[in-house]
Amino acid sequence: MSFTSPQVNVQEEEAKEMSPNSRERETHCSDVSFPHISPNIYCCGAGTAADTEMTTQIISSNLELHALSTGRVPRVATANRMLKQMLFRYQGHIGAALVLGGVDCNGPHLYSIYPHGSTDKLPYVTMGSGSLAAMAVFEDRYKPDMEEEDAKRLVRDAIAAGIFNDLGSGSNIDLCVITKGNLDYIRPHEEANKKGVRTGDYKYKRGTTGVLSKAVTPLNLEVVEESVLTMDTS
Repeated sequence: MSFTSPQVNVQEEEAKEMSPNSRERETHCSDVSFPHISPNIYCCGAGTAADTEMTTQIISSNLELHALSTGRVPRVATANRMLKQMLFRYQGHIGAALVLGGVDCNGPHLYSIYPHGSTDKLPYVTMGSGSLAAMAVFEDRYKPDMEEEDAKRLVRDAIAAGIFNDLGSGSNIDLCVITKGNLDYIRPHEEANKKGVRTGDYKYKRGTTGVLSKAVTPLNLEVVEESVLTMDTS
């Protein structure tokens, strides 16, 4: 299972808006679309679902150990550095394209992190196969120091553009508003593309299509050598 959906974020003066789209099958799986890095840092993931989930879990654990060691609230830049160094070490073989956002002692921050380990720090970012359509909405309507409701509407419209202009994107729009000391997790915010109702019966009786020939060839295989490689998480 892979996520190629648009993930978009917009930065306000004192808050961070984050929004992925999600598919209908993910309705009760809240940790897929908004992986939890720390109480003040969240991210959205596109690419391979297992890679995005395990990568964020590893970094979340390492960041918690860092916070316990230093006695400080984790900074968004620290999470960004940990993520980019891990992904760069694997040279793109971990298919995790992430958007990282949060609020720390230095204010709100927003990063996009690519599978090869490169990162961008921008006022608004998009990732995933629907990111071009979402970015078009941002570039047209984004303004600095937007009000919260205006930012929510902009993020909603950007995600909707990705949903309706990309076949690889899902159907639900979720929002996550991070402010200093508070998290507003709106899931689902809107179901932009509702699933249709099947009107026809597509089941055919056995024998409808004729079988011209049938052959079964048994394969006698012997396992010569078997090895298990573990993923390096150091």
